Amino acid sequence: MGEEKGMNPTYKILSPWTNRETKGGFTASYFIYGLVALDNMGFIAIVVSMVLYFFLDLHFNIANSANTLTNLMGSTFLLALLGGFISDTYINRFHTCLIFGAIEIVGLILMTIQARFTSLQPPACGIGKPSCIEGGLAVMFYLSLCLFALGSGGVRGALPALGADQFDQKDPREAKALGTYFNLLLLATTSSACLGVTVIVWISTNKGWWYGFLIFLISLSVGFFVLALGKPFYRLKFPEYSPLFRITEVIVVAFKNRKLSLPESPSELYEINEKESVSEPKILHTDQFSWLDKAAVPCSDPIQATPWTLCTVTQVEEVKVLTRMLPIIASTILMNTCLAQLQTFSVQQGRVMNRFLRSFEVPAASVPVIPLAFMSILLPLYELFFVPFARKITKHPSGITQLQRVGVGLVLSAISMAIAGIVEVKRKNHFIDHPTEKAISLFWLSFQYGIFGIADMFTLVGLLEFFYREAPAGMRSLSTSFTWLSLSFGYFLSSVFVDVINAVTKRVAPSKLGWLHGEDLNSNNLDLFYWFLAILSVLNFFNYLYWASWYTYKPQEDGGGEVKLGGPLSGAQDELSKPTNGESGAQDELSKPTNGESGAQDDVSKPTNGESGAQDNVSKPTNGESSIEPIESVKAQEEQVGETFTQKQE
Repeated sequence: MGEEKGMNPTYKILSPWTNRETKGGFTASYFIYGLVALDNMGFIAIVVSMVLYFFLDLHFNIANSANTLTNLMGSTFLLALLGGFISDTYINRFHTCLIFGAIEIVGLILMTIQARFTSLQPPACGIGKPSCIEGGLAVMFYLSLCLFALGSGGVRGALPALGADQFDQKDPREAKALGTYFNLLLLATTSSACLGVTVIVWISTNKGWWYGFLIFLISLSVGFFVLALGKPFYRLKFPEYSPLFRITEVIVVAFKNRKLSLPESPSELYEINEKESVSEPKILHTDQFSWLDKAAVPCSDPIQATPWTLCTVTQVEEVKVLTRMLPIIASTILMNTCLAQLQTFSVQQGRVMNRFLRSFEVPAASVPVIPLAFMSILLPLYELFFVPFARKITKHPSGITQLQRVGVGLVLSAISMAIAGIVEVKRKNHFIDHPTEKAISLFWLSFQYGIFGIADMFTLVGLLEFFYREAPAGMRSLSTSFTWLSLSFGYFLSSVFVDVINAVTKRVAPSKLGWLHGEDLNSNNLDLFYWFLAILSVLNFFNYLYWASWYTYKPQEDGGGEVKLGGPLSGAQDELSKPTNGESGAQDELSKPTNGESGAQDDVSKPTNGESGAQDNVSKPTNGESSIEPIESVKAQEEQVGETFTQKQE
């Protein structure tokens, strides 16, 4: 059955995965949290302050400073897909992180050297040019940014999934801890970033940018050393087959079979027997995108079929899952465009506001410490109080569903942009009415930052958990990278908006100047840009509501063989697929092969609507034999499983 094995690739499981008592869990996750904390301490400090480095030291204008930073961030998160793809296809996630980490460190070294020596920085070239950097200096500058983006993006594509792999979703206790893992992942990010945007940003803006880059370089190197120390504790997996090939096979075969008719019952579609796929669970059939089911229509001789002529139902459902995710990804892009403004224009606002806290001058780029501090406080409260309380009401293990969590974040992001517009009007009017007085306090920006911080807390963790839980087993790095893909497109869209808004408003405005022209915020119309984003965010929320209601969670099979579809906006339905009222995982026991027994019993132990699981086996040819098993044989196996279960209960 070489052809069947090729069509349903499995994962080689390393020995650490099998030793469940000493490997994985939160013990392994602590090393990952260490890297996340040490990395984001410097990464977020750079993100929130580098626009000033571009503007003050490299002599970019306001719009080009913002666009350069958003393009860098967009490229970083887009390249997370590369890291996710490689860790799902060629090497394990642990080694992917180390390889891309080395690339990130090289890029950071080049950035530190260029910031250290003024001879490697361009001189001022006067007003009117978007950038003064050119020649060899530009080559070094953009090479360092490219290496940094490639390395940082690759790490982010593999690291969250590496941590999530430490929790077995088949174990109810570990599956319940998965949501906690993602919450703590964000907590490690925000708590360390608080140190970064205060201490590192102050050192960068007062002592020199190269000091900040150097501190980041040291902390990042220590972080990867900590990650490497945890290797004996990790559960690691090696991929054997490219997820992109699996997707391509389904699309190609479905197109080839487009003229074929679908069978009356989905049970007649081709599916490999479960004992041929021990490490990768099957995904049950759904009715959405039925044209893809034609890839699983059995041919005249399934035994001789190849992956490019016949696909399994599980393989088809993998493509359906990823297809259903696309509108969710698209609906969250605009929120990340709003995030980009808080890291660019809001920092520029802070630079021209009153930054004194008594006698201490607060760096403008340190204002994001407000939302980071909010998140660091709220995340433990959310995990310790809100989740248990909501769980009692919704019966959902995470309190609320991942898509509900994302929806809350989208609402708050729209409110944040509206408040940002109001604050900019107040700042600008104060400057016009009282040009000789002090500007309004920098801490007026805390409202927009604080609300967006809470929005990010809901959305980022919700997306990471959503994409990991819903992803097929062999595509989890690639799937969690969709979170970063949304961030990437959000940053790129910000650059597009700035250029398009400037071009359009320059033609229609009476002043013949764009909303975001020049280098003086007091002569710009940044408030109109914020309100433009707020209106788009409201419209985008209703768009998201439609797709979230349309989305069908990946079907799961309960102990009775019935398909349970988790509703995206009502997490209570998910609970239907779990044993309740103290009936431990008895149903799960039926689906587990014991004492060397064949995994084929899984199909037998799942009756649907009172009938035996024989129908499932009808379409599953095994070992070159007929795809139809005798009813008497199935019943005999059912009796054997029942006896095994009775013995276990005793």
